[in-house]
Amino acid sequence: MKIDLTETNSSKINAAMVQARRDIGTPAIGMVLTLVIVTDEENAYDALKSANDASHEHPSRIVVVIKRVSRSPRSRREARLDAEVRVGADSGSGETVVLRLHGELVDHAQSVVLPLLLPDAPVVVWWPEGAPSDLAGDPLGALGQRRITDTYSCEQPVGALAARAAAYAPGDTDLSWTRITPWRSMLAAALDQQALKVTSATVEGENDNPSCELLAMWLADRLGVPVTRTLSAGPGLTAVRLETKDGTIVLDRADGSLATLCMPGQPDRAVALKRRDTAELLAEELRRLDPDNTYEASLKFGVSKLGPATEPALAEAPAKAEAPKPAPKPAKKAAAK
Repeated sequence: MKIDLTETNSSKINAAMVQARRDIGTPAIGMVLTLVIVTDEENAYDALKSANDASHEHPSRIVVVIKRVSRSPRSRREARLDAEVRVGADSGSGETVVLRLHGELVDHAQSVVLPLLLPDAPVVVWWPEGAPSDLAGDPLGALGQRRITDTYSCEQPVGALAARAAAYAPGDTDLSWTRITPWRSMLAAALDQQALKVTSATVEGENDNPSCELLAMWLADRLGVPVTRTLSAGPGLTAVRLETKDGTIVLDRADGSLATLCMPGQPDRAVALKRRDTAELLAEELRRLDPDNTYEASLKFGVSKLGPATEPALAEAPAKAEAPKPAPKPAKKAAAK
């Protein structure tokens, strides 16, 4: 069920949600949190679809904040709020409010969102793209106990990690960090199986992929060993190598789906390590609302402390074949006497 509201306010939106629940016969709600999505028109559809998919695991009220760009001075002075209320099958397992802010209201989005938050429930704020440099200092970010961004969508993803570290506040997190959860679990399990001391590590992945840098910083911070970055064609993170005195532990994923784990003295094993979509990443982040101390430590380790990203070593070129020796000239016939 969808209800369109033009030139409205927060009070009318709340009344419309109550009426919509009554109309579909579900006046009681069992939502566990409020998810605020701050986005633009271009990315609103994909972000809302991912949030609806994640709501099947975490029933929530989804509030989408779209700040419309005003083209003329007059429209920039006029404050207007348009809204769309969705309940039932059109809103996953919760309810959705899409807010479109115009004019001066763009700078006061928090005043519109605050009355729409679920009472006595945690608030999560998510920027699919265009996140502010200081998440906790943003007026909308200040409403949330958890603030989610994705440095992979930044113009300079690796450089954005330094800005995130400088302005980090408890509750900040990054979907680029969430993407490496299976890698971290697999590598930790491998080191638990064999008590081997790691002397150095190498992380291989495509260029401008912040997940590769975060995994490298996590290894360097936890193991206290030098970690270098090598570049590959991807997709994403492709391999991790841990050097030990007994051999090399290798976790290699060349196709983005199935990986191979190689450990000294053991047969190679195939492990599932597929690339997950945004809905799965978002659902994982919504499972915990407390500060992620491991992410904080890895982020603040600093990209500058890693070895410079280099191209993988190329195989030595074969030696040049020796030039064929010229055929001997035929002997001159003896001159006739």
